[in-house]
Amino acid sequence: MCVIHTPMRIEFEPAPRPQDISPQDWMDWRWQVRNRLKRFEDFSMHFALTESEIGGLREANQAFKVQATPYYASLAEPGNIHDPIRRMMIPLAEELSDGKQAMSDPLAERKYSPAPRIVHRYPDRVLFLVTDTCSVYCRYCLRKHFTGHDEAFPVRTEYQAALDYIKNQSGIREVILSGGDPLTLGDERIEEILKDLSQIPHLDLIRIGTRMPVVNPMRITNELVSRLKIYHPIFIMTHFNHAKEVTYEAAKALLRLVDNGFPVLNQMVLLRGINDSAEAVEQLSRRLLRLRVKPYYMHQCDPSLGTDHFRTSIRQSLKIQRELWGKISGLALPQLSVDLPGGGGKVGLVPDFLIEKTDSHWRFRGWDGVESTYIEPGYDHNF
Repeated sequence: MCVIHTPMRIEFEPAPRPQDISPQDWMDWRWQVRNRLKRFEDFSMHFALTESEIGGLREANQAFKVQATPYYASLAEPGNIHDPIRRMMIPLAEELSDGKQAMSDPLAERKYSPAPRIVHRYPDRVLFLVTDTCSVYCRYCLRKHFTGHDEAFPVRTEYQAALDYIKNQSGIREVILSGGDPLTLGDERIEEILKDLSQIPHLDLIRIGTRMPVVNPMRITNELVSRLKIYHPIFIMTHFNHAKEVTYEAAKALLRLVDNGFPVLNQMVLLRGINDSAEAVEQLSRRLLRLRVKPYYMHQCDPSLGTDHFRTSIRQSLKIQRELWGKISGLALPQLSVDLPGGGGKVGLVPDFLIEKTDSHWRFRGWDGVESTYIEPGYDHNF
């Protein structure tokens, strides 16, 4: 068995490959895409489905596509209905309920779209939605209004209009390639996008938002990395939610990226019953740090359609963050953030350590209970 050991003896074990699938096929990212589980029959071959899962697969699939790579499906325990991978992958009947704040476009991205496939919410950066396709459709997806409609790449007129918008807005310094998942595109198509963007003089860097290292890590090939690194600086934004997703294959993909000069940052989403504990967040963060991946954001789940059963309360999320504060280093602690429904962007949340404030001083109680006063400059200590 191939196992990656780090100096702290964290082991990254491989996904369990079915015996009837050759190693060559299993490690081929295109084979993984061609053989995705999509139908009720596909999932029923691997899992003893619950009544809620049966309802979700037969009905929720009509509202938002269901699919998963064989690799990702293999990470779930077939007999464990509470398995975190299973819950993120297989729809439940609860998805059919709109919930209390169900929104088809929770972040108002259509409102902030001045050109095809462009979302421009912040002055210095834009999202460029280069595909609507993913290898796995996460059931808590915030972009259900766009993702999964089989428009793999923009038509030429839309693509050019998006490029023209970026060229004509000199205040844009970063482009974030998103979708869908940009790395579901072929190498040539990805390189075409990067080459076109590299010719825009006011851009400082490109980010690629991708879940491929999580759900189809075979995609991070030497050939892909060699093509991408020509266009540095490129930051890779991954999306691991649970330590169970950090396998041998995922670790190899991440190491291949960081060893070739790609800063890799992770954005997780807090999900009820999946990773909504300080222990789960810490375990994931420590595994990622061993691979030189920075835990970046810990997002509150967005109120997109059918996601009420995934959402934690902000009160609970703050409790998780407070339990981690001081216990793990700042490198391991992701920023807790809420993306405001209806637009407005991200709002950072931190535990409240403030006891008292006046014009002259601020008094705090730290994570360990120690109280301390910070005196404002120009004021006497004897206030």
